[in-house]
Amino acid sequence: MEIDWGWIGEHTDSLTEHALTHLRLALFPVVFGLLISLPLGVLCRRWRWFYPPVLTAANVLYAIPSLALYMIFIQYTGLNESTVMIPLTLYSLSVLVPNVVDGLASVSEPVRQAATAVGFGTLRRLVQVEMPIAVPVVIAGVRVAAVSSISLVAIGQLIGQGGLGEDIFRGYQLNFPTQILAASVLIVLLALVTDALLVAVQWLLTPWARARGRAS
Repeated sequence: MEIDWGWIGEHTDSLTEHALTHLRLALFPVVFGLLISLPLGVLCRRWRWFYPPVLTAANVLYAIPSLALYMIFIQYTGLNESTVMIPLTLYSLSVLVPNVVDGLASVSEPVRQAATAVGFGTLRRLVQVEMPIAVPVVIAGVRVAAVSSISLVAIGQLIGQGGLGEDIFRGYQLNFPTQILAASVLIVLLALVTDALLVAVQWLLTPWARARGRAS
């Protein structure tokens, strides 16, 4: 397969624009999913009976093909970015909710008791003790959800909202491999860079882990 480097040079601006659109369509749903999953995870951890139905509902939504969800929401939201973002937000819940629950479960009972003993109330203990300890597990879920969302956004081009998916589909229509390859490589790079940034965020949010690493 011969790559037309000249075409890539001439279309750098449009590829960059599509990449930024792709990133916005992919990451906003992860942020929205996290905002939903944090309180849901706390509730599931507090009331154990609540967790199975929430997890089942999230997994059922994840099992629905993305195109089918697009077709459902398109009747209400039309041909716009919301039609892509809402299904991706729902998909992220199947990863994020279990990770929030598991992260909170990783906090040992002696740590909770110690926080209570020094006067921490339930909310303060959650915000200042439990959530910080749960950060590595939660971030691990965010990394999976973000990479998955970046790969799924391309399908949104079927309803005209696909970011780099536009270049992939146009390349297939024109039988032009260079455009397909350029968009595919950019999607992979977006996933790798996003994952690396999330690792950096985890590193910044867990100073005790850095201190333990230096000590060892």
